[in-house]
Amino acid sequence: MRVCVLGLGYIGLPTALLLADAGHEVIGVDVDKSVIERLSMGMVSNEEPMMLNLFKRTTERFHAQTEVPLADAFLICVPTPVDGELRVADLSCVKNAASMIAPQLREGNLVIVESTVPPGTMSALVIPILKKSGLESDQFFAAYCSERALPGNVLHEMVHNDRIIGGKDIQSANKAMALYSSFVKGNIHLTNMSTAEFIKVMENTYRDVNIALINEMAKIAEDNNIDIWEARELANKHPRVNYVKPGPGVGGHCIAVDPWFLTNNPGNCQLIKASRDVNDNMPNIVLGAVKTLVKDVENPTITILGVAYKANVSDARETPALKFIRLALNEGFTIRVHDPHVKRFDYLLEDLSDATFDSDCIVLITDHEAFRAINPQQLRVRNKILLDTRNFLDHEAWIKSGFDVKVLGRPEIMKGASDIEQAVAPKAKEVLEQRIST
Repeated sequence: MRVCVLGLGYIGLPTALLLADAGHEVIGVDVDKSVIERLSMGMVSNEEPMMLNLFKRTTERFHAQTEVPLADAFLICVPTPVDGELRVADLSCVKNAASMIAPQLREGNLVIVESTVPPGTMSALVIPILKKSGLESDQFFAAYCSERALPGNVLHEMVHNDRIIGGKDIQSANKAMALYSSFVKGNIHLTNMSTAEFIKVMENTYRDVNIALINEMAKIAEDNNIDIWEARELANKHPRVNYVKPGPGVGGHCIAVDPWFLTNNPGNCQLIKASRDVNDNMPNIVLGAVKTLVKDVENPTITILGVAYKANVSDARETPALKFIRLALNEGFTIRVHDPHVKRFDYLLEDLSDATFDSDCIVLITDHEAFRAINPQQLRVRNKILLDTRNFLDHEAWIKSGFDVKVLGRPEIMKGASDIEQAVAPKAKEVLEQRIST
């Protein structure tokens, strides 16, 4: 089959390559010429295991360009961000993709949307645009099938996770299932288009609400002098309770965005909106903790460890670190940023040594594994203060190095040993051991 994939980003490119690897002739289309240029030079993400090998393996069956060609099937894998002011889905890229397909659409063609969209988008927006081809809706096939993929493990999840396909009719659903079956090893479930659209947003909203619940619990726990981390661990001993971890907020292209796609009717989405508000407010909570920690410091410098939206990836979309930084700057703080994975960010990225030099408070936002290797004794800070929003670092090591350590959701501040205490402690231990031996 000749397949055209529109949008060669985080989802579109691996989808195109998997289809090519399954034997299809695949034309990838992106309106960004720089994307096409990078692919022509063999430049693909090195964060996704086996992506480069897959790209090399499919060079004879995959081609990238800026124009939509004739094809048997068209897949729309373009971004659908949320409008920052209106809090509604920005479907301009989906509209543009459908409009690019319409002149090339022929009877019997299949059009699939993978982009996350509000329920009803296929029937109310996409299909009417496709009908501008001159075809009636019963002359082409249409379906919705969203991705379920985790950054850093995209290829494996695209192949092995179950898929939900919503068809315009049963023939469309079966056509789409035949295409995905060429590379998907997970189970494929068929439904209608609106249900499939709804399920995708429903899944990410579920995760957002769960995170909001534990973040709310963390604030309540601190107010009552309770350690949320201990309480969470013990609560999860219940066979039907599974709290996720609290944190500084929610980021990424899905969880922080998709729930807004369900909020068109305010009367039906109080919990969803409340959860979004809780998670969006967490950077304010982190800032409040920082202000308490540095209240006696004049013109404090704050070091941010990690601005990616999740651990061990370079993606900083919708990261809670960005809001925290802007809030801190509004307070007059000096901000320094270090992230070993992120290459592009709104603020200057520095190496660890420069970012922590003369710092008054280090704030861990993202729990990158690389941060576990930090030796706190080697940091040339002005004040030894650490706020760990993920309960991630080796706090004992930081405390032994003289740092005061605050963990988000833990009421107490763990005080670091002074330089004198650190010098005296080994000698005291030696004397004690001698007394015991005699």
